[in-house]
Amino acid sequence: MTSASSDPTARRRRRRAVRERLLPWFATHARPLPWRSPPRDPYRVWVSEVMLQQTRVDTVVGYYRRFLEAFPTVEALAAAREETVLKRWEGLGYYRRARMMLRTARAVVADHGGRFPDTAAGLLGLPGIGPYTAAAVASLAFGEPVPVLDGNVRRVAARLLAETGRADRPETQARLREALRELLPRGRAGETNEALMELGATLCRPRAPRCPACPLRGVCRAWREGDPERFPVLPRKAPVPRIRVGAAVTVDGRGRVLVARRPSEAMLGGLWEFPGGKLEPGETMAECVRRELLEELGAEVRVGGRLLTVRHTYSHFHMEMDVHAARIERGRPQALGCAAVRWLAPARLRTLPFSRADLKVIEWIEREGLPCPPD
Repeated sequence: MTSASSDPTARRRRRRAVRERLLPWFATHARPLPWRSPPRDPYRVWVSEVMLQQTRVDTVVGYYRRFLEAFPTVEALAAAREETVLKRWEGLGYYRRARMMLRTARAVVADHGGRFPDTAAGLLGLPGIGPYTAAAVASLAFGEPVPVLDGNVRRVAARLLAETGRADRPETQARLREALRELLPRGRAGETNEALMELGATLCRPRAPRCPACPLRGVCRAWREGDPERFPVLPRKAPVPRIRVGAAVTVDGRGRVLVARRPSEAMLGGLWEFPGGKLEPGETMAECVRRELLEELGAEVRVGGRLLTVRHTYSHFHMEMDVHAARIERGRPQALGCAAVRWLAPARLRTLPFSRADLKVIEWIEREGLPCPPD
C-alpha cells in the first residue's frame, strides 16, 4: 500500500475532515430510516444490521417494521417458533440469518438476562454474531470506539487511502480498520461509523461515485489520482453456475397439495417447498421429479406436463426450475430426505414459509387453479 495511511499530516487532515465536514454532512443528509430513530436500542440495531447484510435498504425497511411488530423485544423473538420467524423473514433471502437470529436471541435471554453485552468482544461470544455485527451493535448502540467495516465503509476507506491491496485479504482489512479507528472522534464513534456507511451508500458508490458532492473529497487520494472506481481492488468473480431443477405440484383426491419442509441444516433450511430436486445427467425432467419424490418421500408418482418454469438467482448460482403436475401412484409420503411433509388446501399454503422461487409456484396456483392430476 502507499504511505498515505502512515503520514501524520494526512492522518490529521482526515480526522479534521471527519469532524468538520463528514459529521455535519451526515446531520443534514442522513436518510430517515426507521432504525435510526431514538432510542438506539441494541436489539433494534442488531435486527437492522442483520437484515441489511447483502440486502438493499429499500427492501429492508418494510421487513424491519413487520419483524419488530411481531417480535418487539429480544424476549419475544427468543420465545418464537422457528417456522414463525422464517415466515416473517419470507422473501428476504439468506434464511440462515433468520435461524441464527433465533439462536442469538435465545442465548441473550438464557445467558445474559435479556441484555446484550455492551462491547464488541462480549457480543462476539454470542452464537450467530460475527466481527462486523459485533462492531456495529457495540458502536451504534453503546458508543464503543470500534470501526465498522461493511462493504460501503470498506470502499470509502480504500478510496481515502488509495489502498492497493486486495480488499478480501486479511492484511488489507486490518490496515483499513486501523485507519478507520483513527477517524473516530471521542464520544461520536457510532455517529461517525453511520456517517461513513451513509457516504458509501449514497455518494461513494461502486460505479459513478458522486465525488463533487463528497464531504471528504479534499482528503481522498483516489479523487486526487483521478480514478476512484479503481478502488477497492476486488478479486475477479468466478462464473456463476446454472442448475436445472424439477419440482412437483402433487394433488390428491381431496384437492390438497403436497409440500415438504427442508432439513434445518440444508440450504433454505426450515422452509417449505414443492418437492423435487436437481436434474442429473441423462435424465428427463419427468424422470428427475419421479426419482426425487421417491428418494425424499418414499412415494412413486406419475408425472404430468410442465406447468411453469421458475427462474431465480441465488448468491452463488442461477436456478431454472421446471414445475410439473403429479399424483401419487404407490406409497404414502413420509419424511425420508426432508424434515416433514404435509397435505394442504391451496388456501393454506401461505400460512407456511416458502422460498421466493416456491412463492412463484403458489402465485401460479392462485392464478390458474390446481392442475388436473396426470392420468
